[in-house]
This record gives sequence, C-alpha cells and structure tokens, in this order.
Amino acid sequence: MLLKGKKFAIFNIANKRSIAWAIAKEMDAHGAELILGYQSERTKDTVVSLLEELEKPPLALVACDVTSDEQLAAARDVAGQFGKIDGFVHCLAYAPRECLEEPFLQTSRENFWTALNISAYSLVGMAQAFRPILKNEASIIALSYFGAEKVMPNYNVMGVAKAALEASVRYLAYDLGVDQIRVNAISAGPVNTLAARGVSGFLGILDLHEKRAPLRRNVEACEVADTAVFFASKLSSGITGEIMHVDTGYNIMGM
Repeated sequence: MLLKGKKFAIFNIANKRSIAWAIAKEMDAHGAELILGYQSERTKDTVVSLLEELEKPPLALVACDVTSDEQLAAARDVAGQFGKIDGFVHCLAYAPRECLEEPFLQTSRENFWTALNISAYSLVGMAQAFRPILKNEASIIALSYFGAEKVMPNYNVMGVAKAALEASVRYLAYDLGVDQIRVNAISAGPVNTLAARGVSGFLGILDLHEKRAPLRRNVEACEVADTAVFFASKLSSGITGEIMHVDTGYNIMGM
C-alpha cells in the first residue's frame, strides 16, 4: 500500500459522485489515514452516510468554509491533534450559476471575486494555515481543468479561476520547496459530477471529449484518484509545480 502510515486531509467532500470522494476512497484503500472536510452542516449528513464505503473510519470530520480564515485555522487545529500530516488535497471550486450560463463578458466584479476567492485563493489560504502541521516532504494536491489553458465555452470565469489556481501551484511550489513540500495539480478531464453539471452544455462537452480524445473515451473519477495517490506517495518525490493532465489525452489534440 503506497500510503500506509500517512495522514492526509481532503477538502471538501460534497457527495458520492465528487472527485474528492473518489480520492478519499483510493487513498483509504492505499492505507492512508484521513481527515475529511465538508463545507457546512448542510452537507455533513451526506458525508457521514458515505463513510461505510471506507475500509477504516476517518480520523476526523471537520467543517471548513474556505472563505473564513477562522474556519481554516480551526480545520488545521483539528488535523493537528493527530500530529503532523503528510499533506492535503484541495478539491474546491465554485462560481455563481449565472457565470456558467451567461457570456464571460457579463461577469460582475462580485461574482469574479467570489470565483477567484473560493476556487484559487483558498489553496493559498490553506497552505498558509496548514504549513505549521505539514511534515517535511509533504504533498499538496489541487484539482484543475483544461479550461485554465484554453477557452471552453460556458466555463467562463471558472477558467480564469483555474488559471489563477495553476499559477498559485507553481508559486507555492517555489515557496514551500525549501521544506521539501511539493505542490502539484491534476488537470482532470470532464467527469460527470453534480458540480460539473452546473456548466451549461456539459453533456455536450462529455460527448465531444469522448469523440476527440486519443483514448476515445472520457476519464473516470477513479483515474483522477489514482493520480492523486501517485502525487501523495514517494513515487512522485521529484515532482513539484506540475500540472498533470488526466484527460484520456484530450489536451494533446489540435484538431
């Protein structure tokens, strides 16, 4: 088991179909002890109902609204009760629904800030809060999407937020490298999650991806989770600041 004896925090679990939950199950299967985050009391019961799918119970469940520095600190304090941890996984993104339906040109200042705050700055805020309890050689993993690099119709401000997230990965990798802490992101292909369905025309994106990707299929959440396990393990000890595409090859195509 690649992660036996390691402790990882995952923020935030939303539901059974979320990539965060796929990562939690795969890390658990590889022996990791987990601290699982959820956004609010509204989602806690959903997360609790999933725990029977794990091979062992998590060390802790913790509410974490990443727009609150106080909640980030509280989440760190909960995780810190179990000693220093081996890293965390950032599975956080949000933009108001209208931003994913209307043209990017119409994005309001308030909605732009909301998307950037939750989807990008939260990685920086979490790194600041958790650094005191991260072991040397810890691994921080974030989730991104190809819309950070190329225009994906209707992805809009989320593409801008993911671009900021990917730049943040590189700058954090530089700052934290002195402690041998690695920071990487997985650019996952479209996965049929509840969150992804909020993007207007998402089912059409799935169909197009399947037709044009070299592997002629869409990526599975478990494949993204496998890559997270790789980044969390010593197998990736020489890799930091990278954006790993796990998208059945879609990103290499020109036409």
